[in-house]
Amino acid sequence: MTNEQNNASFRDILAIASPKLRPVCEAFRQLIVSEDPTFYETAWPKLKIASYGVGQKKMTQHYAYIAVQASHINLGFYHGTLLHDPTGLLEGAGKELRHIKVQNIAHAESPDIRALLRQAIDERRPYR
Repeated sequence: MTNEQNNASFRDILAIASPKLRPVCEAFRQLIVSEDPTFYETAWPKLKIASYGVGQKKMTQHYAYIAVQASHINLGFYHGTLLHDPTGLLEGAGKELRHIKVQNIAHAESPDIRALLRQAIDERRPYR
């Protein structure tokens, strides 16, 4: 499920990424689709992010975002401080947000990343 109410889409975010990083973006989106087939998607090209959740409200219903950077892609978690991260993938020092920096497709397909995403989705389900 997608929402293109702001007339932007994941394709716009993909176009911002360098050709080398586009497969990472696509792998993350496919991971989200496989873990949450009823996801809600909003793209903000000016912020270089696509955001995903169980509903339209960003900070209460969204669980993850894909953010394009110059040398990597961030898979971010809006409530990352609540996630159990035994392998230490999450970075960040904010009140709630955490992210993982990924530069290649092999890292993007890590089972540890899938486990973090699954936790993030499950944690937001009550807010649907």
